[in-house]
Amino acid sequence: MGLARAQLRKALAGWGMAGIEESAVLVVSELVTNAVVHARVPPGRDIQTRFVRQDRGVRIEVHDASGVWPVRRVPDESGGYGLLLVEALASRWGVVEREGVGKAVWAVVADSGGDAWR
Repeated sequence: MGLARAQLRKALAGWGMAGIEESAVLVVSELVTNAVVHARVPPGRDIQTRFVRQDRGVRIEVHDASGVWPVRRVPDESGGYGLLLVEALASRWGVVEREGVGKAVWAVVADSGGDAWR
C-alpha cells in the first residue's frame, strides 16, 4: 500500500497536481485496502495499480484477480467506511471486468475547479 501511495504522489507531482494529492492518496489507500482485505486474491496473483492523467484530475485504478465486486456496506464498529470515503472524495467511481480474471475498481479524483472526464 505504501508503494501505491508513493507512486501516486510521484505521478501527481510530475503532472503538477499537488492540489489533489491528499484526496487521491486517501482514495488509493482505500481501494488497495479493499482489494487486500475483501478480494481474497489467490496466491501468486498481484494487485496492480494504474494512474491515468485526466483533465484536472487522475483516474486511479486498482486491479485484482478476484471476481468479487465491492459492495458499499452500512458502516458499523467493524468498518464499512471505505467506499463511503471514496464516494466523498472522488467525482465518480466504479468497477469493470478485466480481460481474463478479475476486475478493476476505479475512481476519478479531480480538482474542484472542474470535473475530470473518463
